[in-house]
Amino acid sequence: MYIDIHCHLTGGEYEDVGGVSAVIDRATAVGVKRIVCSGYDLDSSIEAAKLSREYEQVYFCAGFHPSELKKYNDGDLEKIRALCKDEKCIAVGEIGLDYHFDDNPSPLIQRKLFVEQLVLAHEEGLPVVLHSRDAAQETLELLQENRGLLCQGGLMHCYSYSPEMLDRFAELGLSFSFGGTSTFKNAKKVQECVQRVPAPCILSETDCPYLTPVPFRGTFPNEPKNVKYVVEQLATLRNQTTEELEKQLERNAKTLFFKLK
Repeated sequence: MYIDIHCHLTGGEYEDVGGVSAVIDRATAVGVKRIVCSGYDLDSSIEAAKLSREYEQVYFCAGFHPSELKKYNDGDLEKIRALCKDEKCIAVGEIGLDYHFDDNPSPLIQRKLFVEQLVLAHEEGLPVVLHSRDAAQETLELLQENRGLLCQGGLMHCYSYSPEMLDRFAELGLSFSFGGTSTFKNAKKVQECVQRVPAPCILSETDCPYLTPVPFRGTFPNEPKNVKYVVEQLATLRNQTTEELEKQLERNAKTLFFKLK
């Protein structure tokens, strides 16, 4: 049983490969039993919720990605809150900080909406799915300052910071998911983190349509079916059999995301 704990299926990238239905069928055919479609703004969160109603194996997260906050309007957070009450909404996310692009919303706006969404998750009794790019220290400090809002835990998705930072995030009770970058030959830092993360805290993802793993690196769009290559790589790096790791990943996913069946 494979689980893709973080992907994006709502952006229209799959129209030329048979559509989302074909993508989900291909994932099911290789043993992907659960797919979590993450929202990144209000519209994508609504679409992810619709997919979860259409497909038994699809769950979703609802939230505002830091790079998408230009789309944010007053009242949107309450609409996200309404989505969070859906039985198949497993987390608030993806939320966080992204300082990579110059035209991203200002750090002040990002931090404000990040905290507001942490508050929302706390009030709704849900874990959070965290995005952090070029903002390791700021993300850590903000989470430390708001540690009381992490009662249900959280996931550092597509983790790519240092092993030392992993230890500090782990002190907050967070989990870590790894995707296609873990299969890249030159991703030594990520691979060291895969080896370092505690067994109860590791999860698998694709972050599709991006970051297609080896042996299909460079192919677009990535799909949830490719999570099997990620899991095989994680098992190799951790000196486990794929079957052992599959069972661990399922336990971890259902422990953190308690609404996941």
